[in-house]
Amino acid sequence: MDRISLSGVTATGYHGVFDFERREGQPFVVDAVLHLDFSQAAASDDVRDTAHYGEVAGRIKDWITGEPLNLIEALAVRMAEGLLKEFRINAVEITVHKPKAPIEVPFGDVAVSVFRERT
Repeated sequence: MDRISLSGVTATGYHGVFDFERREGQPFVVDAVLHLDFSQAAASDDVRDTAHYGEVAGRIKDWITGEPLNLIEALAVRMAEGLLKEFRINAVEITVHKPKAPIEVPFGDVAVSVFRERT
C-alpha cells in the first residue's frame, strides 16, 4: 500500500479535562499517515485521484480548533474516522501530540496514536 505522510500540523485547541485547558487552550500537533493506492493518480496525474494533502491538513486543523474534547484519544479517533469518510484512503494512522500537557514532571512530549482502516 502506498502512503502519504503529513507531519506537524499544528493549531491551538481547547481539549483537556481541566477547566484551564478549555479556557486558555494550548498547541496540538498532529501527524497523519494516509494509506492508499497511487495507481490511478499516477496514471492520470490528477490530484482528484488521490488524497489532497492540503485539504487533509485543513480538516485536521478544523478538528484541533473545533469542539473541545476531554481526551486526545477521542480527538485522534474522531480525526481517523473522519478522514476515512471524507477522503479516498484505505487506512489512516493519526498521532496527536500534546506537548504542553499539564504533567507535573519534566517531559518532552505526550502523544497517542490510532490506526483505522476501511472495512
